[in-house]
Amino acid sequence: MRGLTKLEKQLSKGKLSKKHINNRGYNKYLRLEGEVNISIDYEKYQADQCWDGLKGYVTNTQMSKEQVIENYKALWQIERAFRISKTDLRVRPIYHRLPKRIEAHLTIAFCSYKLYKELERQLKVKKTNVSTEKALDLMKTIYKLRIKLPVSSQNKEIIFTEGDDQQKLLEIFDIKTD
Repeated sequence: MRGLTKLEKQLSKGKLSKKHINNRGYNKYLRLEGEVNISIDYEKYQADQCWDGLKGYVTNTQMSKEQVIENYKALWQIERAFRISKTDLRVRPIYHRLPKRIEAHLTIAFCSYKLYKELERQLKVKKTNVSTEKALDLMKTIYKLRIKLPVSSQNKEIIFTEGDDQQKLLEIFDIKTD
């Protein structure tokens, strides 16, 4: 109802033109009469009300209706995977031309995503309130120095952390800093 009211307001102010007639949102109820006379098709609006609250799926698959609905419910996971790949893992843009290089890029991206999901799983198993993004940011600022002691010729590793958050992350994964 609010969308229709907004459309009526725009129409009364003369702000609607031929370019506004499309199938998006409430614009689908606009009707072009002659060359410049635009009005709202109230019959179409009333006929559409019978679909309020209903959701429909159109598909060309041989799956049952239950399978289609179940798969649609899982769509958010696929969308989240793409969002993580594009933002956190920065998979895009791809500047390669050769098929082998594109394939290698996508393989690395897939492996990165798998590692991301494993980190997410491990953080959940360890019952921590640290997000995956925060853990990755903290990991980027932890450094390890490997030195060889001059007198004993022993190798020594030292982990450098800047703050308590980094130290807590190392403790979550049982990594000793001394």
